[in-house]
Amino acid sequence: MGDLNVGIVGLGWAAGAHIETFKAVHGANITAVCSRREHDEAELARQCGTPLRAYTCFEDMLADPDVHVIDICTPHPYHAGQAIAAAQAGKHVIIEKPIAIAYEDAKDVRDAIRKNGVSACVCFECRYSAHFTMIRSVIDAGLLGEIHFSEVDYYHGIGPWYAQYEWNIRKDFGGSSLLTAGCHALDALLFFMDGQVSEVTSYHTTSRRKEFRPYEYDTTSVTLLKFEDGRVGKVTSSIDCLQPYYFHIHLVGSEGSLLDNRIYSARLPGMVKERWSTLETHLIDSGDVSDHPYEPQFQAFIDSIGRGEPMPLTDFDTAFESHRVVFAADLSAAEGRPVKLSELKE
Repeated sequence: MGDLNVGIVGLGWAAGAHIETFKAVHGANITAVCSRREHDEAELARQCGTPLRAYTCFEDMLADPDVHVIDICTPHPYHAGQAIAAAQAGKHVIIEKPIAIAYEDAKDVRDAIRKNGVSACVCFECRYSAHFTMIRSVIDAGLLGEIHFSEVDYYHGIGPWYAQYEWNIRKDFGGSSLLTAGCHALDALLFFMDGQVSEVTSYHTTSRRKEFRPYEYDTTSVTLLKFEDGRVGKVTSSIDCLQPYYFHIHLVGSEGSLLDNRIYSARLPGMVKERWSTLETHLIDSGDVSDHPYEPQFQAFIDSIGRGEPMPLTDFDTAFESHRVVFAADLSAAEGRPVKLSELKE
């Protein structure tokens, strides 16, 4: 099989990061872009450092037989419809999170992907980071024993100083604090806990600071998760905080604990329990998409298409389950009650 050609829809800052990433991915090339604005192809090639065919009509790009993969980098409410259309056109899909703003739309995306037999990757790229790889290594080596409590929190103030603010403040675009950003933290907790969530309880609040008043939804949420085996977790998503970006991870197990990149483990004789020991790694410490680990994720996706099997870590079904928990959490906050995952019919 020759190289796969990738067409990107949406030309914002996420698309720019994807274009740069694919220059280092073996077996695939960005060859086309689709934007509502007209672009001179020569100028695009100069700006992006690679030849690109420019479309203003998404349907025209889908009809191009030389485009094999559609990479969706548009604002959130367009993801579901574009992913469904791409799958129906027989194209593999890369979907920036979230998959959809509404649960029923996410299910429609899943059904289209399954029906048309295409491959899909959802951009929960943090699973491919050095930080998360290190944490999984610690877990898999048994250094924490059985994890019974985990706390993963996302703190990233998305105010007027941030590129997506103008559309992110709208409920029909951002959706919720979890959907627009904090889903990375919730997905991380599920990645570390290895289990099925049975019930969630979530509470929402918001900052009174003037920069966050335009938001049409509450900008901070706290979600408690109960797993089927009785273990528990907690996820905070705060997009109205005034502080440096912080992806907080605290895992508590029967043999030790991990705090961000620090550890104590009873499985390592000689460790001093009164002080944390540091595990040097590259932390997830920025909301800038140019810093996100897209390259190993996209390489794994392209390689999996060649093998004809689902990609590891961020395949569609895995990401769909993370979204199902997000939708349950937002339902809990909206209705002021615990929500069982079984209420969200698959």
